[in-house]
Amino acid sequence: MIKLTKLTKAISLVLVAGTTALPAVAFEETKESEVERIEVTGSRILREGAIAPSPVTVISGADLLNTGALNIGEALNELPALANTYSLANSGRFIGTAGLNILDLRNMGTDRTLVLVDGKRHVSSAAGSASVDTNTIPSSWVERVEIITGGASAVYGADAVTGVVNFILKKHIEGLDVSATKGFSDEGPYKNSKYTFSYGQNFDNDRGNAAFSVEYVEQNRFSRLDRKQLSIPYSDLRNTAQTDENKDSLDFPDKIYTPNAGHYYINNAGVFSAGGDIYSFNSDGTPRKQFLGENVDGIRCSDCDVFNLGQFTDIQPKFDRLNLNFKVNYDVAEDHNVYFSAKYAKVDAEDQGQPAFWFFNGFNTVQRDNAFVGSELGQLMDDNDLTSIRINRMMTDLGVRIEEDERETQRFVLGAEGDLSDDWSYDVSAVYGVTDHTRTNLNNLIRANYANALDSVRDSSGNAVCRSEEARQNGCVAVDILGFGAPSQAAADYINTTSVGTSKIEQTVIGGSVSNGALFDMPAGPVGFAGGLEYRKEESVTKEPENAVGTFFNALGEDQGSFNVKEAFIELSVPLLTDLPLMEDLTLETAARYANYSTIGDAVSWKAGLDWSVGYGLRIRSTYSEALRAPNIGEIFGAASETFFNVDDACRKENLDDLANRTTRANNCAALGVPVDFNSDYDSASIRGSQSGNKDIKEEKSESTTIGFVYQPEFIDGASLTVDYWKIELTDAISSTGAQDIIDRCVDSESGIDNQYCKLITRDANSHEITLLQRSVLNLAGQEASGIDFEVGYDFDLAGGDVKTTLIGTYLKERKSYPFQDDPTDFTENAGTTGEAEWQANFSVGYTHGNWSGTWKTRYLESVSLYTDQELEDNPNPSSLMTFPSYVVSDMTVGYNFDNGLSIKAGIDNVFDKDLPIGTSGTGGGSAGYDNIGRFYYTQISFSM
Repeated sequence: MIKLTKLTKAISLVLVAGTTALPAVAFEETKESEVERIEVTGSRILREGAIAPSPVTVISGADLLNTGALNIGEALNELPALANTYSLANSGRFIGTAGLNILDLRNMGTDRTLVLVDGKRHVSSAAGSASVDTNTIPSSWVERVEIITGGASAVYGADAVTGVVNFILKKHIEGLDVSATKGFSDEGPYKNSKYTFSYGQNFDNDRGNAAFSVEYVEQNRFSRLDRKQLSIPYSDLRNTAQTDENKDSLDFPDKIYTPNAGHYYINNAGVFSAGGDIYSFNSDGTPRKQFLGENVDGIRCSDCDVFNLGQFTDIQPKFDRLNLNFKVNYDVAEDHNVYFSAKYAKVDAEDQGQPAFWFFNGFNTVQRDNAFVGSELGQLMDDNDLTSIRINRMMTDLGVRIEEDERETQRFVLGAEGDLSDDWSYDVSAVYGVTDHTRTNLNNLIRANYANALDSVRDSSGNAVCRSEEARQNGCVAVDILGFGAPSQAAADYINTTSVGTSKIEQTVIGGSVSNGALFDMPAGPVGFAGGLEYRKEESVTKEPENAVGTFFNALGEDQGSFNVKEAFIELSVPLLTDLPLMEDLTLETAARYANYSTIGDAVSWKAGLDWSVGYGLRIRSTYSEALRAPNIGEIFGAASETFFNVDDACRKENLDDLANRTTRANNCAALGVPVDFNSDYDSASIRGSQSGNKDIKEEKSESTTIGFVYQPEFIDGASLTVDYWKIELTDAISSTGAQDIIDRCVDSESGIDNQYCKLITRDANSHEITLLQRSVLNLAGQEASGIDFEVGYDFDLAGGDVKTTLIGTYLKERKSYPFQDDPTDFTENAGTTGEAEWQANFSVGYTHGNWSGTWKTRYLESVSLYTDQELEDNPNPSSLMTFPSYVVSDMTVGYNFDNGLSIKAGIDNVFDKDLPIGTSGTGGGSAGYDNIGRFYYTQISFSM
């Protein structure tokens, strides 16, 4: 019989178990009916029963893996509190990120979410950052995942600005578990596979336990054109029905989002103009007129010779990973256990993107005497007195650009834990982790070689050769670009190169803590205590290939840096009142952490909270915390890297004319040497830029507040309700000033052009165009976010079986970003826009009856606007496509467990084959929450003994 005090009875109602009926309190029968002391995520104090001082969502590993997703991170990203910043679908948006799956609580930045494994830090998978790739975590060993959203930084350390995701692995693994899962999409060639093996055994009369696991998963490439819905190109075209009278009417938007529309002025064969007409090429190099149809808008048209850029989009990358894990623990004495774990994870991802291209670029010019200009093209040029033509072309037949990312992660943990006495416990450990990343970029066009190959003539024997004798001696092969498929393989081999970059990330952590759940008694109960020390060193180095200089690839800087931090923390749980009317217990929870960084110096985080057990199944809790995030290696030591910004030059005549008060901007533009009538050929342009770190950067700070309640009504067995309001305010945020903000603030400064922003802009002395825009990280920005998390669970018996239901949801009240925190009037409200729906929810129901089991899960995203309120204030009707509608997608599984340890399961993700909203492929920074695979079937067979 277990002895329960009033305290443990009340707190047994605390945790709502996320999408599972994971028990909130773990008890074991012990002699004298003692209650086991356990550690609760969000606190390091060992307690009798489970008091969660901060809001915690707990999800079992079994429920997370009950899906066709290959990785546990993919399943976690479906939770309302987590954004789809880096999923497999959108991981290829940046150089070197393909295949990453990184968690982002509240969508406030991946570096602000601290990911732990068994309460300990894990080495990063992205150079210069603290971002942990969840692909490196062995999913078959995950017992549960706990998500903490309040006051976590003081308990667990920096980077927990928005919260902590703690992966709790199974400690004692006994027996054999193997499984094989195969899945395929209803539409297209997409398939995936997952194989797991786990074996563990006790030894030396159960004093020790050792276990080993292997996990391998793979999926093939899934192109946008492989799905019917996504194979149709769309584009915004000018609304010809709009007039000056109705230009602000929602019924007459500026642009019409039109199917079968897009660019006609570029394609794979090449496009050029001659005599006022637009031409492309047949496969034999002869010219043909482009068919433009009747609906033409600048360089776009519909139902015409439209070029589908979707052919270069992967909605799922080619991907595979291998995880090898070993762990052992041994009781060296009574109440003293030593443990060791080792892992090796290898993740490979391949992302295909656009090839090199030339668009309105004089570099891609073919002369009249070019070796490949045939009689028809030559005659056309002669008829129009053209000595050359400028060709807009995607160089697809030279090879699309392919990035292969290989990451190898090793991690070792050695530690000891146990009891020093009846009240005191300890845990000391050393952690070392290293990630080696190799990025291989194929079909990287060498600009000089391409220029030599393009400039070709016929030699005395009639052979096509490079005009430059020096280039010929260096292996130049003439290239024919007049028609798709025209370039030879020899020319492609001469023009392209393969560039390989590498990075290495190392982490060393040494720490220890002690805990006492009953340090001394007060009238209301025992005071809990935890404290400890930690030393951590982070190192990162990146090497870029020398042969990438002068290529179509971005010129990336080589980052190298390290820092160390020494930390001390303390945590107290102080009972204030007990056994009073409507006051079964009132407890003060507080924690503080002091850190000394080699980069920024001293820093302090702290939290305070109240935990109030009212009675009748009701408990109220609140926390206030001040946290910090120290800059990571890339933010401090990041070398300048080439990038490109889409901006609108504020000095364009059109932008001056639109201003209500143009005097300041006009004077500043004149002072920069820009003429009054300056007007580029574009509305917006891709400007060359550079991005770098900043050695003077300081820590960013946050204030977090949570208040909520947990209610498990005594009159409804198995029912529970949790509601928590949360608010996070981030100041001195580490970010880069927006490229457009730099341009605008330069010329809108009341004090003239001698300001920090104008110094970041370089203009051509003759054309006055911006040729370079420099950015570095600064402590200028701010963010605010607030909302309400809620969880409802109800478990009951039905027809001889067990039903478990859970609803997890979030209402996002605000998500403001301030580019300059000193100007609170200048902000963007992101709540209700793509990736940040105001309402999100997951509902799941599971039913077990004997050996049968089944689940149903439905995920809901409220409709979102494609434009912020601030953008709509400037222009209320930019497009006919203004929103993504509400999105509901459902998954189901059914399984049977045989008595001999064999189990089978079949599942369908996206049961009703819900399409994506029109306007997205599910590969954007905020749109990866929309399923781009479609209906997906999978089966699993497993065996345990």
